[in-house]
Amino acid sequence: MNAGGVDKACKSRECSLQLPAISIQLMSKFRFFEFRVYQDAKLFHRKIIYYTKNFPREFEYLKNQLKRAALSVVLNIAEGSGKDSDRDFNRYIQNSLGSINEVAACIDIIKDEKLLEEDIVVELITIAEHLKDSLGAFSKKLKS
Repeated sequence: MNAGGVDKACKSRECSLQLPAISIQLMSKFRFFEFRVYQDAKLFHRKIIYYTKNFPREFEYLKNQLKRAALSVVLNIAEGSGKDSDRDFNRYIQNSLGSINEVAACIDIIKDEKLLEEDIVVELITIAEHLKDSLGAFSKKLKS
């Protein structure tokens, strides 16, 4: 193994980077890991990736925008959690709320274009509504 964790003898694309396991202690240094809304947003992002992987090429722009918006929800929670005050953190939660609205708009367009089955659209909108409610409650708690 070289310093980058890749075996020198590995010449095919099937070789993978060997990274050390992240310890629970290291993860505890980031407080966003403990927030349920962060975990839910991360799972939602994974669902978006899964359900949009086979979109037609002509809708690549929509798929990419949806994935970025869903990721933005996650990243704003994480970034805001590192701020010095609840007021600053709340601004990032507000950004996450904006992004979840963007996700809902993308899903509405996906519905109109019939890119996903109706039951999947309902599932995604339901999760988005749950995240919006959770972010709203979290924002309210930060204000108090």
